[in-house]
Formats: sequence, C-alpha cells, structure tokens
Amino acid sequence: MTKRLFDIVFSLFTLLLFFWVLLISWLLAAMDTHTNGIFLQERIGQFGVPFKIYKLRTIRTESHTGEKYISRIGQFLRRFKLDEMPQFFNVLKGEMSIVGARPDVPGYYNLLTGENRKILELKPGLTSLASIKYNKEEFMLQKQELPLVYNDSVIFPDKVRMNLAYYYNRSFSGDILLILKTVRVVFFRGK
Repeated sequence: MTKRLFDIVFSLFTLLLFFWVLLISWLLAAMDTHTNGIFLQERIGQFGVPFKIYKLRTIRTESHTGEKYISRIGQFLRRFKLDEMPQFFNVLKGEMSIVGARPDVPGYYNLLTGENRKILELKPGLTSLASIKYNKEEFMLQKQELPLVYNDSVIFPDKVRMNLAYYYNRSFSGDILLILKTVRVVFFRGK
C-alpha cells in the first residue's frame, strides 16, 4: 500500500469512526471561545510550500481586557490532541501525511540549509518521533527563563535531527509503530 493511499484510508476511517468526537469538540471550542471554533494558521509544507493548517480554537480572548489564555476546555482538547483532529482534512487534501515531521510556522523549516532541507521533501505529518518526544513541549518551554532561545538552540535542532533520521529510515512498519506509540502517549500518557 502506498503512503498516500494509507493516509486517505486511515483518515477516512478515523473521521468516520470518530466524527461524533470531532463534532462535539468543535461545538465545545466554538461555545467556549465565542468564535466559529476553527483556527487556521500558515505552516510550511512539502518542498517549503506554505499551507493553512486546521485546528480547533483553544484560546479565549477576554472581551473587556483583550487578554488571551487557554481555556479549561481548550486545555482538555489539547491534552488529548482533539484540537488537531481537523488536520485529518489536511491529510485528505494531500497537504499532510499521517506520519512525518510536524509542520512548523514560517521561520524554521523553510530556513533549513544543506542536508537538513531533505526534511522538506516529505509531507508534514500528524505525528512523528519528535512530536512524541516533545508532546509536552509547551510545558517544557514555560519552565525556561528564555523559552525562545531554548527552543531555537535545543528543541528545534533535536527535532531536525530526529526528522532527518526518519527521512533516511522511513518504512510502512515504522509508521505503524509511530502511530501506535502516539496513541499510547496521547491517551495513556505512556512513553
């Protein structure tokens, strides 16, 4: 089975099986954030081409102060990665794959040079070894005195190293193992 065919079949199966979860999550996100519940953001895709990633909105803005924060419902959606379920539509559109380097905002992957640019030959994915390792990245960065410096000097280079290793060693069986490991980490908080 080709990777693209697997991506389509897996996405359709997941959306059919869990459409009710996505619908409830979307309704909760919409009511909680007082928006349409959908968040679009530009990310860097295959060959460095930007695309709009779909997510459920988890950040609420206080109307009287303009303060932004992750709501309680947003925290729940993020904890179980439910805010990322709409990305199955990115996969169906061919912008993403189930397994591959997580797409980043402009200013990171699109600036890679040399051998590291090989990562851009692959479609970005819903999961990867790097996203499993850094599934609590947000909390790691909150503990840092200089979070951006820590991200740019420690986390991002490590992600590049792992994603480049995936580029050279990817396989169908490896993808299946990464999917199973992702399920375990997200839903059972395992390692």
